[in-house]
Amino acid sequence: MNNLVSVQLHGQARYYQAGAGDLILKQGDAVIVEDEQGTAFAYVMVPPYKIDTGILKHEPMKILRQATAEDFSHFEDNCRQETEALKIAKERVEHHGLEMHLISAYYPFDNHKLLFYFTADGRIDFRELVRDLASIFHTRIELRQIGVRDEAGMIGGLGVCGRELCCSSFLKSFLPVSIRMAKDQNLSMNPAKISGACGRLLCCLNYEQEAYLNAAQRLPGKNAKIRYQGEIGIIESVNLLKETVQVKFDREDEPVILQLKVVEIDVISDPSKKKQEANKKKSKVKSFRSRQSKSLDKKDKLKLRLGKKDKKILGKKIKLSKRNKPESTANT
Repeated sequence: MNNLVSVQLHGQARYYQAGAGDLILKQGDAVIVEDEQGTAFAYVMVPPYKIDTGILKHEPMKILRQATAEDFSHFEDNCRQETEALKIAKERVEHHGLEMHLISAYYPFDNHKLLFYFTADGRIDFRELVRDLASIFHTRIELRQIGVRDEAGMIGGLGVCGRELCCSSFLKSFLPVSIRMAKDQNLSMNPAKISGACGRLLCCLNYEQEAYLNAAQRLPGKNAKIRYQGEIGIIESVNLLKETVQVKFDREDEPVILQLKVVEIDVISDPSKKKQEANKKKSKVKSFRSRQSKSLDKKDKLKLRLGKKDKKILGKKIKLSKRNKPESTANT
């Protein structure tokens, strides 16, 4: 069993597991940990807990010691230096005319280098900037480009759900999210409602996508014709999570819309399913044609290569024949 705590590193919003060992720690204690950048100042956010070694997915960080008064003083100096470094770096970026946005500056606890995080639309040639900053700060300079999602994860915040941002709490990597997911889940296409703090599509659209696709395959679609207690109606809308449908019945006096459970109705015909099957057939035909064209391309390339080889062989034969002609005439 491992004795672990969850720590928050300086400059990071995410929590990381760290081995407490024999240290007696409580929430809010400051510690010095060993991370990928060297050593870092961190706070204990979750008190010690025990976990079986076999359950751990990643090797926990190593806590070197509990922070002393000298460590606190050194950490405060680092924070002041980071603020000044970021201000100076922004001025130098503007001086060099680089299209990049500096997010933060970070000094590891041992001050062996100075790290800047920045965002940019494309690749940036910052070699001159690095040399300029190295001459100012007299230490090793690193500039690391991050995406807008990484930026949100570093800064932290609350999502539209009221919980802490996923990218700053537990997400280690970002899966691709498409607008198709929002359509599959019947969400509003209002960008403000389906975008996160970073301005990109919500990462959580990935979490329920499989459940929505599974439900869409099982349940009838819009405009499907159904039978309920002897009456025939048309489905107006489908709630995939509740597995209910709104059905319109054309009665003699006036049309009536009822909300029914899917298990209560019998589907007569479903045009959406036919459309899905047709799309599947089209995709199969397209994939077959693309494979066929690729194989033809390979054959054509092979023919071209063989043709080039034949030309080379023919050229060598002609050269040899030309060389041999004067020899034959001299002998005669």
